[in-house]
Amino acid sequence: MVSPPLIRRNYVIRKLRKCGVLSPETAVTFQQAGIINPNGFRRVTRVMLKRGTLAVVGDRYYLLR
Repeated sequence: MVSPPLIRRNYVIRKLRKCGVLSPETAVTFQQAGIINPNGFRRVTRVMLKRGTLAVVGDRYYLLR
């Protein structure tokens, strides 16, 4: 069984890839990317930032890899 945090991580990555946010210039908020409940699973977002999957510019996010 897949854990909810892993499902959330994959969901965030999929949504951001669909938007093509791969640099600070193209960064978007989770809401702009269409991510449901953008404030949910805050720990997942923190872990993604710490591990270098995501980067943040103000309140906008983009993928690093």
